[in-house]
Order: sequence, then C-alpha cells, then structure tokens
Amino acid sequence: MLLAFWPGCVLADQAFFPAKSGDAAAPVLTVYSSLDEPLAQPMIRGFQEANPDVAVRYEDMLTGEIYDRIVRETDAAGKTADFAFSSAMDLQVKLSNDGYAQVSNLPMSAAWPKWANWRNTAYALTFEPAVFVYHKPSFAHEPVPSSRAEFVDYLKRKGNAVYGRISTYDIERSGVGFLFMARDQEQFGDIWSVIGAMGAAGVKLYSTSSAILERVADGRFVLGYNILGSYAADWASRHPDVGIVLPKDYTVVMSRIGLVPQAAAEPELGRRYLAFFMSKEGQTIMARELQIPAVSPEVAGENTANTLQELLGAQLRPVPVSPGLMVYLDQVKRARLIAHWNEVLRAQ
Repeated sequence: MLLAFWPGCVLADQAFFPAKSGDAAAPVLTVYSSLDEPLAQPMIRGFQEANPDVAVRYEDMLTGEIYDRIVRETDAAGKTADFAFSSAMDLQVKLSNDGYAQVSNLPMSAAWPKWANWRNTAYALTFEPAVFVYHKPSFAHEPVPSSRAEFVDYLKRKGNAVYGRISTYDIERSGVGFLFMARDQEQFGDIWSVIGAMGAAGVKLYSTSSAILERVADGRFVLGYNILGSYAADWASRHPDVGIVLPKDYTVVMSRIGLVPQAAAEPELGRRYLAFFMSKEGQTIMARELQIPAVSPEVAGENTANTLQELLGAQLRPVPVSPGLMVYLDQVKRARLIAHWNEVLRAQ
C-alpha cells in the first residue's frame, strides 16, 4: 500500500468468492483494491451475506496500478473494475476529477461528512490518524513527546543516546509518507525544524509501516514519526512494548477512498458494494474486524471517527477529499518538496 507512486505494471493477486446462493451464473462484482485480500475477507463476507446473489472477484494490487489499470482500460474503450478502493487519496481524486469515476447517489450520501465526500463520486471510507509510536521501556523514566515541539526538544536533549534510533517514512518511496509530509507543510509553519532535528538525530527512513514498527517493538528504535495509526494500533495490540501518541498540536488523518469507475462493467454492483461499505453494518465490520477506524457518523464506539472527534475535537485534521489533493501529483512540485526534504536531512 505504501510503496506505489507511478509504479510499473504489477500483476494483481486475484481471489474469487462464489455467490452464496450457489448460482454458478451469478453476476460478478470486480474489485480493485490496495487492501490485502485476507484483511478484506470480513467485508466481502458481510457484503455477500447481504447480497447472496453476487459473486466477487477481488484483485489486490498497488495503489498506482489501480490508477493505471482504470485509466488504461477506460481509454481503450473497454470495461474496468466495478469498485476501486485505495489509500492513494490523490490518485483516487484524480480519477474522479478527470472523469474516470461516476456519480453514486447512495442512501448515506447526504449524511456523509462533507470533507469525506467529493460530489458523490469519491468517498472517504476510513479515518486513520498519523501518530507517534514509541518503545515503552525507553520512556519508563520520562514523559513521551506529545507534540512536535516536544519531539524536537527530546531529540536535542538526548543527543547521542538516541542517534540512529528514530524513524519515519521515506517520502520518495512511500505514498502515505509523502501525503503526511505534504500536510505537515500546510499545517505547521515550522515543520522544517522537525525534519532538521530528525536529520541531526540520524533518522532512519523506510517505505513500510511494518519495518518501522518491528524495530520500535524490539527496542532498536525509540520513536517513529507520522506512522499510519491503523497499522500502529494493530502492532500495539500484539506487542505490549509499542505505545501510541496522537500529537496534541495537530493530528493529520488520512482516508482510503472508494469509487465506482466510469467504465465499470457492472456499475450497479459497484454501487451496492460502496453502499454496503458506507452502511452501519459495513462500517462496523471495518472498525471491529478489519481494525481500521470507521468514518460513518452512524457508528460509535471504539475505533471510529465519532469517538476520536469527541475526545480530540479540533486536534484532528482530516485530509479533505477534494482536488486540492492533486497539487503534489505535479511532478515539479513533488520533486521540489523531496529535494528540500533531502537537503534538510543531509545538512544536519
């Protein structure tokens, strides 16, 4: 999920789920998704229990390949997926903005948060904060940084003791890491002091969440910056030495976006799947079984936007689903941000 930004062609992993009705001739819903198929199974199972007359073909691929295939298949006047689900918010919005997605007026459309709905075409379906992760035993005798200013202060105070033991995403190879950095630049005027402090502390860069969390869990790293909260929560549930902080100055929230492509072979099936994703039942499965925070205003309890917003309010800064996301698809602007990032890290 985190690796792709305009990757080359990658063959998708496919899984087929026959209709519950047993009808071998049942219509087939085709899904292109960046969510690993084993993780997606509870959602597919829930959908098929509500729609026993539908078979599902699930194609698991990188985010850039989802975009490339939909564009390529549409431009060739062919048919493409009926539903696309991706963590690459910018690429999903670009599909919508460029006419590769169709309007889906659904029962929950009017009630969906405004920031999470772009013209009833692209819908944010998850609510995933960027968090600090830390190695609990390393903070047995001092408070954990809970803001970017405290993060910088900690790195400066500890000096050589933590050199090479902090980490974040490599924004050149991680799409989510790049998105979080771009939002940091918009939200925090002094963000480059944070990047500089990480450079001075010998920050280690990785393209995946698991590479960072594994090293925090065993104590090789003491801190991880801007880590995707859904992955962090999963690791923390299985590794008691992993702690999580939602930074109190502001917490960026990203979302995985769902849409029905313009050239969908079975667009009504795509809309049925999207409607299930947005339903109370589907969002509850998302929160409880997939362990990914739900965005629906109808769903309360743990692992939901409702609960996080009640607790943290304006501290949370969701990334709006809007054409503003496409700014950093501009290759010149993207290259400029990456060059400045590398320059600040090297300078330290």
